[in-house]
Amino acid sequence: MAGKVQRDSDSQAAPPTLGVGMVGYAFMGAAHSQGWRTAGRVFDLPLRPVLAAIGGRDAVAVRAAAAKHGWAAAETDWRTLVTRDDVQLVDVCTPGDSHAEIAIAALEAGKHVLCEKPLANSVAEAEAMVAAAEAAAARGQVAMVGFNYRRVPAIAYARRLIAENRLGALRHVRVTYLQDWLVDPDFPLTWRLEREHAGSGALGDLGAHAVDLAQYLAGEPLVGVSALTETFVRERPLLAGASTGLSATGSNGRGPVTVDDAALFTGRLASGALASFEATRMAAGRKNALRLEINGERGSLAFDLERLNELSFHDHTEPAASAGFRRILVTESGHPYLEAWWPPGHALGYEHTFVHQARDIVHAVAGGNTAPAPSFSDGLQVQRVLAAVEESAEKNAVYTPVPGAAG
Repeated sequence: MAGKVQRDSDSQAAPPTLGVGMVGYAFMGAAHSQGWRTAGRVFDLPLRPVLAAIGGRDAVAVRAAAAKHGWAAAETDWRTLVTRDDVQLVDVCTPGDSHAEIAIAALEAGKHVLCEKPLANSVAEAEAMVAAAEAAAARGQVAMVGFNYRRVPAIAYARRLIAENRLGALRHVRVTYLQDWLVDPDFPLTWRLEREHAGSGALGDLGAHAVDLAQYLAGEPLVGVSALTETFVRERPLLAGASTGLSATGSNGRGPVTVDDAALFTGRLASGALASFEATRMAAGRKNALRLEINGERGSLAFDLERLNELSFHDHTEPAASAGFRRILVTESGHPYLEAWWPPGHALGYEHTFVHQARDIVHAVAGGNTAPAPSFSDGLQVQRVLAAVEESAEKNAVYTPVPGAAG
């Protein structure tokens, strides 16, 4: 069967191996490597991830990444990597413009696929990826998109509380994701600032996480949005060898920024609950400030990624004299993912979300779950919301339905 795992020959007790090949080796490549390297050492997994090969165009850089992060081999052509016999799962950690080509090729080669968010740079690409994933699922293959913040224990626990109806009918969802790494107008023009590579700016980079979390926690899709976007710094210094192809001396050594710096939008969920979102990489002093609050008829939840082991919960059914938000330290063994980690009160961090992500897709592969969450279809729904945001912003915040969303 496609995507078949390999069994160790030296030990009957050892679980079968799952050979992983990863395309991309920068920030996300390092984070995913940490996840793959650690998952089997913390959790009792039905398959043992093996870091078979890492791919990238720069031979020197990709070999250095392989040595640093523990990959057995390095490839400079992703097409070679996805057809290697020792690779059963392909992890796509490249810029968005190559997600569709690599993921579809890997699925067609019989591999399981994990793809970083956002799933693609366009709805059309995402739809093609979903079609490929559905065809592959019929062959027993798994395809999942990497919205890692679902794997924060406090967020997973918040989803549990909402599913248990502790908040009752939802009224409002608010999500803000604020960073400041683009505040300096002389920060160089990287691929994340070029539409042809990134698809969009803060909207796709940060807003995709915000949209996915809102829909995941609420358990329902966004059906329409009203949006504004802005690019505050429209030209930036070119990097040597920048992908724009512009010379460092042309255009005064600067190139155009072709994505948004900030996005602000409201939305409506299928149930009628209202939602608001803000995503920016130009909020001075905010490093990785992903914050959310959900209000329901029976209570409220609040979360801040910069305090990611904590969840604030208000039970509105309690007597008013003693009711109020209480801090839940999400480090107990009964909380999501915490059964394998440290004693209560010993906190986890950002990198652990990638360990949990690796754990979940390994279980999906071993258990034959060909639609693990978040699936490629979930990624397509996020992509449709992002496209509706851009359409609305082009029309000066005209309310824009999200195609395909129920409601």
